[in-house]
Parts: sequence; C-alpha cells; structure tokens
Amino acid sequence: MDLNTITAVAHPQTRSDLPVWTPGDAWLAGGTWLFSEPQVHLTRLIDLTDLKWPALTVTPDRLGIAATCTISQLDALTCPTDWLAAPLISQCCRAFLASFKIWKTATVGGNLCMSLPAGPMISLTAALDGVCTIWKAGGGEQKIPVAEFVTGNQRNRLSPGDLLRQIDIPIAALKRRTAFRQISLAAVGRSAALLIGSLDGAGALKLTVTASTVHPIQLSFPKPPDASALRAAISEEISDDLYHADIHGKPFWRKHMTLRLAEEIRIELLGATPP
Repeated sequence: MDLNTITAVAHPQTRSDLPVWTPGDAWLAGGTWLFSEPQVHLTRLIDLTDLKWPALTVTPDRLGIAATCTISQLDALTCPTDWLAAPLISQCCRAFLASFKIWKTATVGGNLCMSLPAGPMISLTAALDGVCTIWKAGGGEQKIPVAEFVTGNQRNRLSPGDLLRQIDIPIAALKRRTAFRQISLAAVGRSAALLIGSLDGAGALKLTVTASTVHPIQLSFPKPPDASALRAAISEEISDDLYHADIHGKPFWRKHMTLRLAEEIRIELLGATPP
C-alpha cells in the first residue's frame, strides 16, 4: 500500500547517523505490516537496512539474532547437532500465517515489536530465554528478557524512539530438549495457543505459554510435576483475564487448549503416563 503521507525516508548507516526521533517517525525493516494498511499519522520512515547488521551471529555462549534478520534467514540456519532445541526454529517459523514472500521480508524484530499474542518469534525467543538489546532513544542500551519485553496485546517495553537491536539466545537453552504444541481454529489460521516446553539436564521443566495469553507467561518446575501440579500451577499463574479474546478464539476455549497442550508437553518431555 502506498503511504502517501510520507515526506522523507532516512537511510542511516551507523547508530550515530540515526536521526532524532520526532512524532510521525517509524522504523522500517521488513515493512510487512507497515505497508499493509494506511499509516496517516506517519511522515518519515527510518530505513534500517543500510545499517547492515549481520542476520545471525554464533559465539561459544550465544546465538545473536539481529532485529532485521528475516524469517527465511532464521529458518535457513544450520544448527549444530547438540542444539536439541533446533527444531523449534522451523516449527515457530511455520507457525506464521504468511506466504514465502512474507518470509523473505518479515523480520524477527518486527514480529517482537508488533507484540501480537500470536507472534511466533516471541514464542521462540521467549521459550529459549532470549534477551532483547534495546538502543535507547536518549543513548545507551537496555537489556530485557523477551518474556518481559511484551506486556500485552500490541504493547511492549519500548519507549518512543527506542530501537530493538538484537535478541540473544543462550547456547545452553538451545541444548535443552523441547516440545512444541500449537493450535488454530482454522487449518492455516493464526495461532490461538502456542506452548513450548523445555527440559534441562537436571530435570527442570520450563513451560512457555503464548498466543492464548495476551503476553508470554513462563512457569518453571525445578522437579518434574505431575498432571495435577501442572494444572494447578497454570490455573494459579494465568488468571482468566489474561486469556486473549478475538475472532481466532474465545478465552474459555484458549484456556482449555492451554491446559490440554501443556499436559501433552509434560507427557512428551517427562515420559509420563496420562492421568
């Protein structure tokens, strides 16, 4: 869609080139949402592509994902064999309600910053203990866990002019066993519930609930829970008002599916017997 209120496009090449943020500005990376509907409140786009951030960086202790990394670049990552959680990357990329054309344009950072409950890059990076690095508008950096970055439906911790620079995933998280569950009302519909469980070498279970709730919710169990303990923990941690409501699923159904999928994950990771 043409954005006919835009009068200028900035092309910074370094952080020092970033213009002073003013009302009417918007960051431009993939632009898949930005160009999908009128943006009459905008007058300038700040194009991030000339910053040329490396899409993916692997070090001994982390996987760095640039905010401008596209979904196709992330999905194409060749992972070491000891990254037991590697299948999550493909699973979450395919949880998008998007065509291959969108995959080549949409960015990981854009998905986080849109902060929709069904954002699968939020699900992936939150479940793997991702940490956001934010360039503050006034200078300096701030680091926030992804699980705390998104605060509600299309709400997050960014202030005007803040820029999400990257998300760092600890290598230790990528070496955990994982289980993935996702459901939609339609065969190719937006996620109504997306849950990821992970199990570390010490037997600690972590459950990350997304899509069914307005923001990511994580539950940790130092010792393997039984079915009743898992259900009780979810019911205590996720109050009814935290379940998302839209045309893709009513809250009571999302709650039911959250409890059901969580139990499936518990059984898969712990080899437990169904109650």
